[in-house]
Amino acid sequence: MKTLRVGIASYEQMKSRTVAIARGEYRPAPGEPKVWFRSAESFARVLSDHNRSLLGIIAESAPESLARLAELTGRKKSNLSRTLKTMERYGFVRLTRGARGSLIPRVSYQRISLTLLLSTPGRKSTEAA
Repeated sequence: MKTLRVGIASYEQMKSRTVAIARGEYRPAPGEPKVWFRSAESFARVLSDHNRSLLGIIAESAPESLARLAELTGRKKSNLSRTLKTMERYGFVRLTRGARGSLIPRVSYQRISLTLLLSTPGRKSTEAA
């Protein structure tokens, strides 16, 4: 089962992480997130109950076009297009061009795993345990 690993970290945490990686001070583990959000709120907006349901419909029905997905969901095509483009930026869906330029949505993962970054990798904690 393919899982997309997603993390939440502040801008400062992501900057420190990136710098630590660039300096060779930190090497990401294979299971670490590849996609990052800056807040739990932004993650929740993109993967709302409504949008998770949409991902489920795409995974189960494999619609041949955005128009077909609109029929299946009862949502407007323009609304779906906007939502799917946002979800594509985060890797939750893949949009390909079909016959006559139609958009074909696909879900590449069966699960999404969330990691909350509490401290910055590569930096030692200043507090005693």
